[in-house]
Amino acid sequence: MAILEKLTPVSRYSALRVVESADGTHWCHMHADLVDNPGRACFKPNLVNEIIQYQWTLGDRMRRTRGNEAGTLQHVVLASDCDAFNLGGDLEYFCDSIRRQDRHALLTYARQCVRGVHAFHTGLDAGAHSIALVQGDALGGGFEAALSCHTIVAEEGVGMGLPEVLFDLFPGMGAYSFLCKRIAPHQAEKLMLSGQIHSSEELFKMGLVDVLVPRGQGVQAVEDVIRANRRIPHARAAMHRVRAMAQPVTLEEMMAITEVWVDTALQLGEKSLRTMERLVRAQYKRHGHLDAATA
Repeated sequence: MAILEKLTPVSRYSALRVVESADGTHWCHMHADLVDNPGRACFKPNLVNEIIQYQWTLGDRMRRTRGNEAGTLQHVVLASDCDAFNLGGDLEYFCDSIRRQDRHALLTYARQCVRGVHAFHTGLDAGAHSIALVQGDALGGGFEAALSCHTIVAEEGVGMGLPEVLFDLFPGMGAYSFLCKRIAPHQAEKLMLSGQIHSSEELFKMGLVDVLVPRGQGVQAVEDVIRANRRIPHARAAMHRVRAMAQPVTLEEMMAITEVWVDTALQLGEKSLRTMERLVRAQYKRHGHLDAATA
């Protein structure tokens, strides 16, 4: 039986659609609120907070039951209910906070984002294997979220990249730390400073995408990854621990980097803010809010 046929929906979030299986697979779909009410597929504060709430709840449950499920490797899959995986940070929120010079608002938001991606990186501190299923564009913070996962499964023809340099900023919520675990630091910096959007095919060749499949085959590919991991649960779990020892990405490191991001953001001028606002209008237009896009 296919994994998805055994899933049970959990309804307690507004921006997430969460489904869980009895065999240790947990699917977390972002942007559930956009299905009937089109908007921007970005990391709005509510979405970030709900992801963290979900991670805390699920991680706690996994830790409490892990002793009773020896030899079982649980999986958490980050996906999207929208035609984009995630378009990144909430630029509208950024513009407002920068214009008000509200460092506290920006830092609080950034720290929450860092907590979220770090939790996926550590398997919710519960030994889980995290998988990003990228079936639509993953930009900025969306790409950072995918990079934080142990395995990235992407469909062909998807755009992925870090465009923050277009408004004189840098991706400060994990990009450098996670990229440097997959490619050389000078390649990571080039990727971050170019602002270029790459295809999933290009990133697969670079080693930034683990599994590349044709359009429409992403879910099956995730099931195949999970099936393969379940044949070697102890080896896979041990590899997580070895990776954490040999290539650590600490929460402290990420929090320090995001302080640099906040201080840089607060220095942005009107030209950069207008560029952000154009991107916000493009996001609204992309997801059906034509009135907002032309306002």
